[in-house]
Amino acid sequence: MNKKPNRLINEKSPYLLQHAYNPVDWYPWCDEAFEKAKKEDKPIFLSIGYSSCHWCHVMEKESFEDEEVAKILNENYVSIKVDREERPDIDSIYMNVCLMFNGSGGWPLTIIMTPDKKPFFAGTYFPKYSRPGRIGLVDLLTSVAEYWKNNKEDLIQRAEKVIEYLKDDFKGIYDEISKDIIDACYFDLKSRFDREYGGFSIKPKFPTPHNIMFLLRYYYHTKETEALKMAEKTLINMRLGGMYDHIGFGFHRYSTDREWLLPHFEKMLYDQAMLTMAYTEAYQLTKNNFYKKTAQETITYVLRDMTSKEGVFYSSEDADSEGEEGKFYTWTIDELKEVLNDEELSLVIKVFNVKEEGNYLEEATGHLTGRNILYLKKPIRELANDLNMNQDQLEAKLEEIRRKLFDAREKRVHPQKDDKVLTDWNGLMISALAKAGKGFEDKDLIEKAKVAADFILNTMFKNDTLYHLYKDGEIKVEGLLDDYTFFSWGLIELCEATGDIKYLKSALKLTDLMIEKFYDFENGGFFLSPKNSKDVIVRPKEAFDGAIPSGNSVSAYNLYRLYLISGNEKYYNFAIETLKAFGGEIKRLPSYHSMFNIVLMLVFYPTSEVVLAGNCEKVLDKINTEFIPNKAIVFLNRENEKQIKELIPYTNNMILSDECDIYVCKNFSCNLPTKDLEYALNLMKD
Repeated sequence: MNKKPNRLINEKSPYLLQHAYNPVDWYPWCDEAFEKAKKEDKPIFLSIGYSSCHWCHVMEKESFEDEEVAKILNENYVSIKVDREERPDIDSIYMNVCLMFNGSGGWPLTIIMTPDKKPFFAGTYFPKYSRPGRIGLVDLLTSVAEYWKNNKEDLIQRAEKVIEYLKDDFKGIYDEISKDIIDACYFDLKSRFDREYGGFSIKPKFPTPHNIMFLLRYYYHTKETEALKMAEKTLINMRLGGMYDHIGFGFHRYSTDREWLLPHFEKMLYDQAMLTMAYTEAYQLTKNNFYKKTAQETITYVLRDMTSKEGVFYSSEDADSEGEEGKFYTWTIDELKEVLNDEELSLVIKVFNVKEEGNYLEEATGHLTGRNILYLKKPIRELANDLNMNQDQLEAKLEEIRRKLFDAREKRVHPQKDDKVLTDWNGLMISALAKAGKGFEDKDLIEKAKVAADFILNTMFKNDTLYHLYKDGEIKVEGLLDDYTFFSWGLIELCEATGDIKYLKSALKLTDLMIEKFYDFENGGFFLSPKNSKDVIVRPKEAFDGAIPSGNSVSAYNLYRLYLISGNEKYYNFAIETLKAFGGEIKRLPSYHSMFNIVLMLVFYPTSEVVLAGNCEKVLDKINTEFIPNKAIVFLNRENEKQIKELIPYTNNMILSDECDIYVCKNFSCNLPTKDLEYALNLMKD
């Protein structure tokens, strides 16, 4: 029987299109839906998710494809579907409501609200029918529909109170900042650290690369060896565990267990980007090739599987294929036997902990599935000793095996790819590629970052408006704070990698537009949505670091770096006021604001403004391999001299020659130029 599509059939989002043939009469987020709810006096049923979300798929199959559930929804509600990646501003508002009601959140996000967008109920996944300790969707929808008919005013009053609380909550807690917050963040992370397996929780375990980046900087400034040990323990165990794809590379979303073994299998672009940054910085600091190789492999995955023909980056890959989570990534013994000879199979069983009965426990039931997640218990160096093998020999054998398994796996049904291009996540990937290109002296990676950045500047930035989303040749959704600030982060990294003033000028322009469109001139900090946003009930303002750093923390980071680069006090003032706008929250939960604490290290530890004057390409490359987090680099040459000296007044008295003069400045007071790179590096590190 042919299914009739609903209104979602006209959308671009892969997530919305997944629901286009549900019997639920879905609307996208649009005025028409809210007008219908007002006219018919019905509450709104709002469901928010994303295409690679496993439990979103479960809820769809159990409920949204079900005629009984659809009948209740269609008769009593106006139903709206939102892709959280397409509209993170909407998601932010209602996720905060869910956290307020329940103390936790997640996706799918389930909201019931009035026709004027004011929520009175929030939850996450609901099974179709009630279970012990969890109400089912059928009972929930029936009860709320009945209550709406008989006690509507109670629900409206409840919703009004929720909105008042949200408005107050989004103001932030203004407070002064001080250096001791940095130490508090370190000791807070130390108290949360899992000394056996790494990470900063018991389970589930999320990567939180910004925590690692904070610890690397804390070690750099304080020489507190425990900070480095915590960072390295976490980086090593994440790479060894099943959260890492040992066959095709890249990281899965998070680990459901303490040991980093059992992941949720979706792969997100932002995780690849942030983890690439963390592993790159760890390599720059320690020169341990394990971290370099991990970053390079992660980039290999992104460039191979997550890159469009235009050179920009797709959003995610699903956890599920053929209706099963992890089927694409896991192996039965028989499947391995089909690909490998006896010697290779024996090695894989020993190295990757494969079992006849499988090692993959299904999360919902706790039962073995017969399938195996490939993971390591020890680094290859230690495994080689255990197996009485030369390390190079073992690595060569494992690479040959990996290629065989990869080729066989490529013939499987692949998880669905969400091929929309998001400016904010692309900004993170551009930053990661530029950092890795700098750290590894790899010009090709820098070139890949430039291609992506140029595409966004040329295609997604129109009439002083940056757009959030590109798909099928179209741009849509006016950019949000994260688009402006994450993309600017990538542009600043590109400027440091290339010395090209174009990227600096673009970062400055976008930052000025960000201030104009998003800054809260009454309470400080930046709103997530622009000032002309009309379809959200409140303008959210976020400081808390989640899977990625908050837009406000990255905004403060960019502003302070642009101040160091340009000497423009305006950027300093906005950076400090943004820190103060959330000062109370940062003090209360310092380790949940680790990116803000990275900014505090720029404020309270010595910084260097480095001007490379003349023919300095080779010197720039060498400086960029070093981990010197509190430096800013300006590249001054005959081609850009006039523009640089207009933009950056403290360079006006610097003389260009045919050689390379290195000026190391502190607080915009510059030492005499030197041609001695080692001497200059020591000045930067003082």
